[in-house]
Order: sequence, then structure tokens, then C-alpha cells
Amino acid sequence: MNEVEFILYVRDQNKSRAFYERLLNIKPFLDVLGMTEFKLAENIKLGLMPENGISKIILDKIPHPNTGSGIPRCELYLKVNNPLEYIARAFEFGGMEISKLQEWDRGDKVGCISDLDGHIIAFAEKRNNN
Repeated sequence: MNEVEFILYVRDQNKSRAFYERLLNIKPFLDVLGMTEFKLAENIKLGLMPENGISKIILDKIPHPNTGSGIPRCELYLKVNNPLEYIARAFEFGGMEISKLQEWDRGDKVGCISDLDGHIIAFAEKRNNN
């Protein structure tokens, strides 16, 4: 694979762009009608596509994404150095708490929020295993 991009279908591209720009503390490198993209790491992008945009591609093959709006449809699991800062920013800009920062069985400390469309974002850091 040369590049990985995760695309979230969003109700309002402008509101979601503003939310993710503030949450991630990075500017989108692409922001045009129908797609906003953030570079999360080398060769990894997060895209935001309006629900009505993808509906033109999927046509009548599967349900329109707005029928699931607000229902968690994915989880972004982001390992960061300071999850509490990300979680605090999420609350400040309209995100909702799903779970407090806590130790998970897989060895990380994780706190989860949902974005404006109900997508789950887990902010994780490696647990200190001294």
C-alpha cells in the first residue's frame, strides 16, 4: 500500500471540518466542495465527505448514509502523547464523552468521544509498564 485514507461521511462538511481542524490542531491540506482531507501521519489521511456526496456514488445499492446519522459507524483509534488534551478539545468544540480515559486490556489508556456525526474517536496512549 502506498497510502491509506479513511473517509467519514458527515452531515455538514463545514462544521465537521472546523471540528476536526480544532480537535486535531492541524489544517486540512485539501478543502474543496465535497471533500476535506487532513494528513494524520506520513501516508495516512482522514477525509470528510458529505453524506449527500457519497449518496450520488452509491445510488440505490445501499441505504443513504443519513439514515444512520448519529449512529456510530466507525471508530478512529488514534495513539497520541496527550489524550486528555484531545478529549478536552473535543468537548470544547461539540464532541460528546463516550468513556473516560481508562486502562484497556490491550495495554493502552484510552478515552473515547463521539464527533458531531456520532463517529467514535478513541484517543490512546501506551500504558507505562515499568
